[in-house]
Amino acid sequence: MDLPLKSELIFSVGNSFQHFLTNEQQDALLSSVQRHLATGGYFIFETRFPNAEELLQPTTEEYWRTYKNQLTGKSVDVYTISQYDSLNQLQHYTTIRKEDGQQDISTRITLRYVFPKEMQRLLNSHGFDIVHIYKDWNERFITKDSVQMVYVCRKSEDSSER
Repeated sequence: MDLPLKSELIFSVGNSFQHFLTNEQQDALLSSVQRHLATGGYFIFETRFPNAEELLQPTTEEYWRTYKNQLTGKSVDVYTISQYDSLNQLQHYTTIRKEDGQQDISTRITLRYVFPKEMQRLLNSHGFDIVHIYKDWNERFITKDSVQMVYVCRKSEDSSER
Protein backbone atom coordinates (compact mmCIF):
# COMPACT_ATOMS: atom_id res chain seq x y z
CA MET A 1 0.00 0.00 0.00
CA ASP A 2 1.06 3.54 -0.58
CA LEU A 3 -1.58 5.98 0.65
CA PRO A 4 -1.10 9.70 1.40
CA LEU A 5 -2.17 9.35 5.03
CA LYS A 6 -1.11 8.19 8.45
CA SER A 7 -3.21 6.52 11.09
CA GLU A 8 -3.03 6.18 14.87
CA LEU A 9 -4.16 2.54 14.62
CA ILE A 10 -3.68 -0.22 12.08
CA PHE A 11 -4.91 -3.72 12.80
CA SER A 12 -4.97 -7.06 11.06
CA VAL A 13 -7.21 -9.97 12.09
CA GLY A 14 -7.97 -13.49 10.91
CA ASN A 15 -4.36 -14.62 11.27
CA SER A 16 -3.67 -12.86 7.97
CA PHE A 17 -0.01 -12.35 8.91
CA GLN A 18 0.47 -16.05 8.15
CA HIS A 19 -0.32 -15.49 4.47
CA PHE A 20 2.95 -13.60 4.03
CA LEU A 21 5.02 -16.68 3.26
CA THR A 22 8.52 -15.24 2.71
CA ASN A 23 10.84 -12.87 4.57
CA GLU A 24 10.45 -10.41 1.71
CA GLN A 25 6.65 -10.45 1.93
CA GLN A 26 6.74 -9.98 5.71
CA ASP A 27 9.23 -7.12 5.34
CA ALA A 28 7.04 -5.43 2.70
CA LEU A 29 3.97 -5.70 4.94
CA LEU A 30 5.72 -4.28 8.01
CA SER A 31 7.35 -1.51 5.95
CA SER A 32 3.93 -0.53 4.62
CA VAL A 33 2.43 -0.50 8.12
CA GLN A 34 5.41 1.55 9.34
CA ARG A 35 4.87 4.15 6.55
CA HIS A 36 1.17 4.51 7.28
CA LEU A 37 1.34 4.56 11.07
CA ALA A 38 1.75 7.82 12.95
CA THR A 39 4.65 8.00 15.40
CA GLY A 40 3.45 6.45 18.65
CA GLY A 41 0.55 4.79 16.81
CA TYR A 42 -0.45 1.19 17.39
CA PHE A 43 -0.29 -1.86 15.14
CA ILE A 44 -2.31 -4.81 16.48
CA PHE A 45 -2.43 -8.21 14.83
CA GLU A 46 -2.80 -11.90 15.53
CA THR A 47 -1.07 -14.99 14.26
CA ARG A 48 -1.19 -18.64 15.25
CA PHE A 49 1.26 -19.78 17.90
CA PRO A 50 3.67 -22.39 16.49
CA ASN A 51 3.19 -25.01 19.19
CA ALA A 52 4.02 -28.68 18.63
CA GLU A 53 0.37 -29.73 18.40
CA GLU A 54 -0.20 -27.21 15.61
CA LEU A 55 2.94 -28.04 13.62
CA LEU A 56 3.20 -31.79 14.11
CA GLN A 57 -0.22 -32.83 12.87
CA PRO A 58 -0.64 -36.16 11.06
CA THR A 59 0.44 -36.22 7.41
CA THR A 60 -2.30 -38.73 6.65
CA GLU A 61 -5.96 -37.98 6.07
CA GLU A 62 -7.53 -37.44 9.51
CA TYR A 63 -11.18 -36.86 10.45
CA TRP A 64 -11.76 -33.33 11.81
CA ARG A 65 -15.50 -32.66 12.13
CA THR A 66 -18.96 -33.02 10.58
CA TYR A 67 -21.41 -30.28 9.64
CA LYS A 68 -24.76 -30.07 7.84
CA ASN A 69 -24.79 -28.67 4.28
CA GLN A 70 -27.50 -25.99 4.42
CA LEU A 71 -28.28 -26.36 0.70
CA THR A 72 -28.65 -30.14 0.53
CA GLY A 73 -29.46 -30.94 4.17
CA LYS A 74 -26.85 -33.70 4.07
CA SER A 75 -24.01 -34.28 6.52
CA VAL A 76 -20.52 -33.36 5.36
CA ASP A 77 -17.48 -35.04 6.93
CA VAL A 78 -14.33 -32.92 6.95
CA TYR A 79 -10.84 -34.44 6.85
CA THR A 80 -7.44 -32.73 6.92
CA ILE A 81 -3.91 -33.53 5.83
CA SER A 82 -0.98 -31.47 7.15
CA GLN A 83 2.63 -31.28 6.12
CA TYR A 84 5.09 -29.00 7.90
CA ASP A 85 8.14 -27.74 6.01
CA SER A 86 10.48 -26.88 8.89
CA LEU A 87 13.14 -25.28 6.67
CA ASN A 88 10.70 -22.65 5.41
CA GLN A 89 8.37 -22.66 8.45
CA LEU A 90 5.42 -23.42 6.18
CA GLN A 91 2.44 -25.57 7.05
CA HIS A 92 0.65 -27.02 4.01
CA TYR A 93 -2.97 -27.89 4.78
CA THR A 94 -5.36 -29.88 2.61
CA THR A 95 -9.01 -29.96 3.64
CA ILE A 96 -11.27 -32.64 2.15
CA ARG A 97 -15.06 -32.48 2.44
CA LYS A 98 -17.10 -35.64 1.82
CA GLU A 99 -20.87 -35.52 1.44
CA ASP A 100 -22.52 -38.95 1.66
CA GLY A 101 -19.08 -40.58 1.62
CA GLN A 102 -18.17 -39.08 -1.75
CA GLN A 103 -15.23 -36.67 -2.06
CA ASP A 104 -16.84 -33.34 -2.78
CA ILE A 105 -14.29 -30.56 -2.43
CA SER A 106 -10.57 -30.49 -1.71
CA THR A 107 -8.93 -27.18 -0.82
CA ARG A 108 -5.33 -26.26 -0.03
CA ILE A 109 -3.75 -23.48 1.95
CA THR A 110 -0.19 -22.73 3.04
CA LEU A 111 0.54 -20.73 6.20
CA ARG A 112 3.82 -19.49 7.64
CA TYR A 113 4.52 -19.80 11.34
CA VAL A 114 6.73 -17.31 13.14
CA PHE A 115 8.17 -18.11 16.55
CA PRO A 116 7.93 -15.45 19.31
CA LYS A 117 11.66 -14.58 19.41
CA GLU A 118 11.75 -14.32 15.64
CA MET A 119 8.67 -12.06 15.69
CA GLN A 120 10.31 -9.84 18.31
CA ARG A 121 13.39 -9.40 16.10
CA LEU A 122 11.24 -8.81 13.02
CA LEU A 123 9.06 -6.17 14.66
CA ASN A 124 11.97 -4.40 16.35
CA SER A 125 13.91 -4.27 13.08
CA HIS A 126 10.93 -2.49 11.49
CA GLY A 127 10.69 0.15 14.22
CA PHE A 128 8.00 -1.36 16.43
CA ASP A 129 8.07 -1.77 20.20
CA ILE A 130 6.05 -4.71 21.50
CA VAL A 131 3.73 -3.40 24.20
CA HIS A 132 1.90 -6.70 24.90
CA ILE A 133 1.68 -10.25 23.61
CA TYR A 134 -1.54 -12.02 24.47
CA LYS A 135 -2.80 -15.54 23.85
CA ASP A 136 -6.20 -14.25 22.71
CA TRP A 137 -8.33 -11.15 22.25
CA ASN A 138 -9.37 -11.36 25.93
CA GLU A 139 -5.91 -10.07 26.90
CA ARG A 140 -4.81 -13.27 28.62
CA PHE A 141 -1.03 -13.55 28.69
CA ILE A 142 0.71 -15.92 26.32
CA THR A 143 1.90 -19.33 27.54
CA LYS A 144 3.77 -22.22 25.95
CA ASP A 145 0.39 -23.89 25.37
CA SER A 146 -1.14 -20.93 23.53
CA VAL A 147 -2.84 -21.36 20.19
CA GLN A 148 -2.58 -17.73 19.07
CA MET A 149 -0.41 -14.68 19.63
CA VAL A 150 -2.03 -11.25 19.63
CA TYR A 151 0.61 -8.54 19.29
CA VAL A 152 0.05 -4.98 20.45
CA CYS A 153 2.89 -2.91 18.98
CA ARG A 154 3.69 0.78 19.02
CA LYS A 155 5.64 2.62 16.35
CA SER A 156 8.88 3.63 18.03
CA GLU A 157 9.36 7.32 18.71
CA ASP A 158 12.85 7.15 17.22
CA SER A 159 11.99 4.97 14.24
CA SER A 160 12.82 6.41 10.86
CA GLU A 161 10.54 6.00 7.90
CA ARG A 162 11.24 2.65 6.29
